[in-house]
Amino acid sequence: MNQTNPSEHKVALITGSARRIGAEIARSLHRAGDNVILHYCNSASQALQLCEELNHQRAHSAVLLQADLTQIKTLDQLIEKAFNTWKRLDILVNNASVFYPTPISAIDEATWDQVMTTNLKAPFFLSRAAASLIKQQHGCIVNIDDIHAQRPLENHLVYSVSKSALRSLTQSLAKEFGPDVRVNGVAPGAILWPEQALSDQQKQDILTKTMLKRVGQPSDIAKTVNFLAHDADYITGQVISVDGGRTLYS
Repeated sequence: MNQTNPSEHKVALITGSARRIGAEIARSLHRAGDNVILHYCNSASQALQLCEELNHQRAHSAVLLQADLTQIKTLDQLIEKAFNTWKRLDILVNNASVFYPTPISAIDEATWDQVMTTNLKAPFFLSRAAASLIKQQHGCIVNIDDIHAQRPLENHLVYSVSKSALRSLTQSLAKEFGPDVRVNGVAPGAILWPEQALSDQQKQDILTKTMLKRVGQPSDIAKTVNFLAHDADYITGQVISVDGGRTLYS
């Protein structure tokens, strides 16, 4: 579904938007009136279901794009396809990420490269490819970071390092792309439990160190992304922690 005329709606590309937080971000931006481009890698059925859901709510308002973000040479093409859908691109949300334990004794080069490429390298090359298009709309880039960028998570060294670097990238790109493109980040805390099983005691220990004493919701992240995308015209180079006060715990 390609249209030759510019869309009257803002257009947002959300990476890793088939499920979990990415899907909720897509729903939130869509409710705000944006057309959304749903990127996925392997979760085809979930991506299709979400796309159909959004198009049922507003016809011709969502499309799918598949890409493996570790294939860096293809990312310019991904941005080009995203732009050609409605002949504009206003918002890029770098949400796609990989998260799994990496005990230091088990880290090899392949593990390092996979995590760093998905969590850091791909957001850079996507942002660079999209910047000139987003500039035309005075739009923005939002990177989904993590509170463990500042508080490294035990046995997740590579992940924590990648998110720390993503935080620095957010601030650096805000300098490079200003004044016409804003770049910010959102750092979730305990929002969704990881797909790797945690015991009830481990979950309780995490919540005990959270000032609000409860788990957050994907909508908490999505609302913050929505704010940065639509209502934060004088905010750039910032990373907002959405963690229930977890970073206050000493």
